[in-house]
Amino acid sequence: MKIGVLTFLTDKSGSPGAIAHAAEDLGFESFYVAEHLAVPTDYATRYPRSRDGKVPDFYGALIDPFVALSIAAHTTSRIKLGTAICLLPERNVIETAKVTASIDHYSKGRLILGVGAGWFREEAQLFGVDFVRRWQHLREAVEALRVLWSGDDVSYAGEIVKFPSIKVGPKPVQKPAPPIWLGAHDPKYALKRVARYADGWCPGGLSVEKARECIPQIKALASEYGRDPEKIEFSVLLMGGDGPTADVMKQYAEAGVSRLVVAASAVAEDGVKVVQGLGPIVERAAKVG
Repeated sequence: MKIGVLTFLTDKSGSPGAIAHAAEDLGFESFYVAEHLAVPTDYATRYPRSRDGKVPDFYGALIDPFVALSIAAHTTSRIKLGTAICLLPERNVIETAKVTASIDHYSKGRLILGVGAGWFREEAQLFGVDFVRRWQHLREAVEALRVLWSGDDVSYAGEIVKFPSIKVGPKPVQKPAPPIWLGAHDPKYALKRVARYADGWCPGGLSVEKARECIPQIKALASEYGRDPEKIEFSVLLMGGDGPTADVMKQYAEAGVSRLVVAASAVAEDGVKVVQGLGPIVERAAKVG
C-alpha cells in the first residue's frame, strides 16, 4: 500500500521544501498540497465540517499549491508531488498547463495533478465560474490541459474552455501526460466522471465497503467509454486520527485501492513536526506489504 500525505500550508507552516523533504525521508510515497484561492467575506454556502457552517478563515490563506510544489521539487528527489486538489475551473487553463509542465520538468516527472470542480459557490463566482456548469468546465479544462501538454500548434474548442492554435511550453516529462486525478466525493456522480476522463480517483473518506462497491462500477464504465480500466488508479483521502490500522490497509488493498493519503493540518504549526507525527503510518504500511 502506498502512503501519501496531504498538507494544508499557510505562511505559518514553515518551508514547503523542508516539509516535503521530511515526508520523503519518512518514506511517504507522495506529498500533496491543498488549494483554496480566496474566501469571500459574505457568503451563503454552508460548510458541513464546522458546527456553525462557516468556512475556515485559513482557506483564504493557503499557500499557492504550485509555488509550494516548485519549492518541494527543489528539495526532494523521489517523492511524488501533487495537488489535492487544484480547483481547476477557477484557474486559467493555459497558465495551468505551463506551470504544471514546468513543475513536472524540474521534478523529473513526479507531478500528480489532483483536480476538482469545487463546492464553494461564492469562491467560484469570484473567478467567473458558472457554478451550475462547473463540472462541464472541469472536464473541458482537463481535456484542454492534455491538448496543451501534447505538442505545439494546438487548439481547443469547448463550450466554456476555448483557445485558437497556440504554442506553449515546456512540455511535461511524463508521457503522454502527468496523471490527472478526480477528487470528487459523491459516488452518485463521480463514478461516471472518473470513468470518462480521469486517470485516477481520490475521494475523501471513502469507506472500504464503498470502495468495494464503486471501483468495479468505475472499471465497467471505463470499458464502456473505450478506456483501459486497469490504467485508472484508486486512492482514498483519510482525514484526522492516527491513520488506518494494518488490517484496514489490507481491506482497502483487497478492494482495489493502491494508495491511502493521510491529511496533516499544519495551518499554524510546524509542518515538519506535523508530518513526522504521521511517520508510524508509513511503518505500518511497510509491514502490510
